[in-house]
Amino acid sequence: MSDPNQEWIDLRSDTVTQPSEAMRAAMAAASVGDDVYADDPSVNRLQEYAAELFGFEAGLFAPSGTQTNLIALMTHCARGDEYLVGQEAHTYKYEGGGAAVLGSIQPQPIANQADGSIALADIEAYIKPDDMHFARTRLLALENTIGGRVLPQDYVRAATGLAHSRGLATHLDGARIANAAVRNGISLRAAVQGFDTVSVCLSKGLGAPVGSVLLGPRAFIEQGKRWRKMLGGGMRQAGVLAAAAQYALEHNVERLAEDHDNAAALAQGLAQIAALKVGTPQTNIFWLDIPAAACAPLREALAAARIRATVGPRMRLVTHLDVSAADVARTVDVFADFFAQWREQ
Repeated sequence: MSDPNQEWIDLRSDTVTQPSEAMRAAMAAASVGDDVYADDPSVNRLQEYAAELFGFEAGLFAPSGTQTNLIALMTHCARGDEYLVGQEAHTYKYEGGGAAVLGSIQPQPIANQADGSIALADIEAYIKPDDMHFARTRLLALENTIGGRVLPQDYVRAATGLAHSRGLATHLDGARIANAAVRNGISLRAAVQGFDTVSVCLSKGLGAPVGSVLLGPRAFIEQGKRWRKMLGGGMRQAGVLAAAAQYALEHNVERLAEDHDNAAALAQGLAQIAALKVGTPQTNIFWLDIPAAACAPLREALAAARIRATVGPRMRLVTHLDVSAADVARTVDVFADFFAQWREQ
């Protein structure tokens, strides 16, 4: 029986983080204005800071990464154009088909390799010829990290170089690009080299409650503002949210290494359980396979122990700033106790 006063451990995603007291103080102290008129000082500061940090001319703050990705796709591509994208990519698989539904942009999905990349030969093969029968290939969109995997920097250089050599623009869904940079021991600027535009999520491992920023050339961002308005992302006194995002970028990047260490420790602990097949995390996300018959009782056991997880035969676990080393040890103990008693029917 778990202690009812014990805190919940939430391993479903790094979107579940709670703003710290220091972040809340920054939000409370934020100067605000009407951002649709571009006069919210906290939003302007965030956009300028993020652009400088990642090495771009300008930035655009929006409510979500889904929206910043869609703004980028709709600015890069016109009706009837297409973008090349991995079948596992968030912009293709998990964003409601927005590019097609709202942008009239055709996605050309391509199989991802085991490391999350798209093979260069496949990128080359799927670029359409200049022929009226085909959609016009305009853009290569990559994701880093993708399912917790970090794209090799040599690959990123080769893929973006190939795209540019064929006249394509490049966009990065960098929802967790800070995790990739920390994992590779490189700067945020180095991590996004080769991309014309980047979407950075601030409400995942970085710990802000809301928001993403789209980064790119100034003229591109000015065009993007029109799409943001049409998509309902023209927020007013958004400085309260921007202040949290600013705090996240200033204080929560390097500490992502702690999340990576905790994910590694959690994976190592679970790997000692014979019934589980556990992947090796590169960052803060990893997957494990569990017997299908164990799913329902494991779900109950975790809930009883005040652990939130999305349980299934193919199960994802995610660490973040609200998961401590002690939480990892407690989670391993609960799994171990459960499987010590469970027998497949």
